[in-house]
Amino acid sequence: MTRRRRRQVFVGAAVLAVCAVAAALLATRSSDGASTVRAAQPAAVRAALITRLQQSHLRYSWVVCIRTGRVFRRHDVVRCNVNFGDPHIEAYCSIIDRDRLVTNHETPSFNCPADLRGWTTKTVTGP
Repeated sequence: MTRRRRRQVFVGAAVLAVCAVAAALLATRSSDGASTVRAAQPAAVRAALITRLQQSHLRYSWVVCIRTGRVFRRHDVVRCNVNFGDPHIEAYCSIIDRDRLVTNHETPSFNCPADLRGWTTKTVTGP
């Protein structure tokens, strides 16, 4: 093998290695270029939201939380529906960031659009 051919093989291998590293980095990043998403457990978000509601002396009948599939500040968004009665059901899109509950109610940039995920789930209400 000539010196020129060895150099071409070396450059080709280096380019492939760089492409492999770039592909691995892109596979672990979200669409906005941020690092991987931190998963929130709906039960943990629900507990934190209930604590906040109680500390605010708000009366509610129930709180139901599900993952939305969306991301805010590199965290999975959990949507909680809170029934305040009459019926008055309020949506709280939430994340837990640095052990602190963050909701769309105190963060204007945190968008919480309508989410119809629960409408496709069969709900059994009786025997």
